[in-house]
Amino acid sequence: MSTVEHSVSPLRQHDPEVAAWLQREDRRQGNTLTLIASENHCSAAVREASASRITDKYAEGYPNRRYYGGCEIADGIEELARQRAMQLFAGAESANVQPHSGTTANLATLLALAGPNGRIVGMALKAGGHLSHGHDKSHTGMIFQARQYGVDPRGRIDLDEVRKLCKEHQPKVLIAGGSSYSRNIDYAAFAAIAKEVGAFLMADIAHPAGLMAAGVVPGPIGVADVVTMTTHKTLRGPRGGMVLAKNEVLKQVNSAVFPGSQGGPLVQQIAAKAVAFGEALRPEFRSYALRVKENAAFLAERLLAAGLDLVTGGTDNHIVLVDLQKANVTGAEVEERALAAGLSVNKNAVPGDPRPPMVTSGLRLGTAAVTTRGFGRDEIATIADVIIGLVRGNDPERFRPTVQALCEGFPLP
Repeated sequence: MSTVEHSVSPLRQHDPEVAAWLQREDRRQGNTLTLIASENHCSAAVREASASRITDKYAEGYPNRRYYGGCEIADGIEELARQRAMQLFAGAESANVQPHSGTTANLATLLALAGPNGRIVGMALKAGGHLSHGHDKSHTGMIFQARQYGVDPRGRIDLDEVRKLCKEHQPKVLIAGGSSYSRNIDYAAFAAIAKEVGAFLMADIAHPAGLMAAGVVPGPIGVADVVTMTTHKTLRGPRGGMVLAKNEVLKQVNSAVFPGSQGGPLVQQIAAKAVAFGEALRPEFRSYALRVKENAAFLAERLLAAGLDLVTGGTDNHIVLVDLQKANVTGAEVEERALAAGLSVNKNAVPGDPRPPMVTSGLRLGTAAVTTRGFGRDEIATIADVIIGLVRGNDPERFRPTVQALCEGFPLP
């Protein structure tokens, strides 16, 4: 067998069709700048752990309490991930690293604290919330009695409305957090409202989790009864979820994750989470998180200077939400133009959006992934100019060489 044959990967040998698709994705990511706020680029070490042989292991249960034999390695990996998570989020009393996603973490938490048909209050999707906060198309809107709050004319959470809604609905769980909310949240104010009506406070920090772990934006640890998150956005880890719960509700939450809402954990993903948490504990991660925030603020500044409207008028985190209504273009149209130019962005609803979800009047941008590639102010300025041109209807092909040069100058990690 030749040296070339020896170097062929098992996947290319056994399934060249799938291998070809994955190679295409490698090329797509390498030649595209990701400005989707919910995406990032994890390290090679995280990817290696995610692809490890422990994917073969079934490990229903929790460390030292499994329903299968041979779980001693899985126990060690999960315990390591848990300990690193609690070190990363200082003050956390526990960590459950088994949820497959942020949505399953939310569903389990709501089942634990509200119970089937229980009352919950969360942020409306069009206001910046998430499907799993009680939207009627989500299980959280089907299983629970859900009411939702919005934002004021400036696009900011209206705490008076939250309090009024909670007094009317008397929820068992009040949810703070969103998927396209660009401002810091006053978790103490939410906790006061929850206490006033006898509710638990659940903080969903899926988007700013990495910024909070690094201490560059305020977080809810020690304030909320339960904190849920994803591990693949600003935390820069593998796809997955996590729950940090206070000790008084820990048993209910753990039981709601397993056996309540999912079976065997994805141990290879838990291993990859442990790697990501270890990376986030290093001093350089705080520097990265600061650059993410600074890049988002600068992007917002450039777009505002060009006359574009931003929901809330700016950002406190990694999200910049552009309101396109006065620009007379839809989010779907700009998303399509951006893709032709080599930018991966996503259309997004804005508060009070008259357009349907597959069209929208907004554009959600995020700086986590391009910051991972090494972008600073100069590169953000260039990208801002591209976005401005696309919104104004310029030919996407005009910008493709500029974007390609940035891709080549700042390769994937």
